[in-house]
Amino acid sequence: MPKICYSCGKHSVMGGSKVMKGIPKKKGGIGLHCTGTSKRRFKPNLQRVKARIDKTVKTIWVCTSCIQKGLVDKA
Repeated sequence: MPKICYSCGKHSVMGGSKVMKGIPKKKGGIGLHCTGTSKRRFKPNLQRVKARIDKTVKTIWVCTSCIQKGLVDKA
């Protein structure tokens, strides 16, 4: 089962992480230089929740922002 929010469809996305070296120009240096990049995933904060769906109780993955908004009818 994929980790996707049941109510809003939020899922993990790919991004990048950079490693910088040097002293910033504001502090009198020559500037920052990128010495390496790597791929990473940004994952949403998903929780397993028992909720009422079509008059039955099911366990679903829901993000915390949807739980706080009250979009999920907890069982």
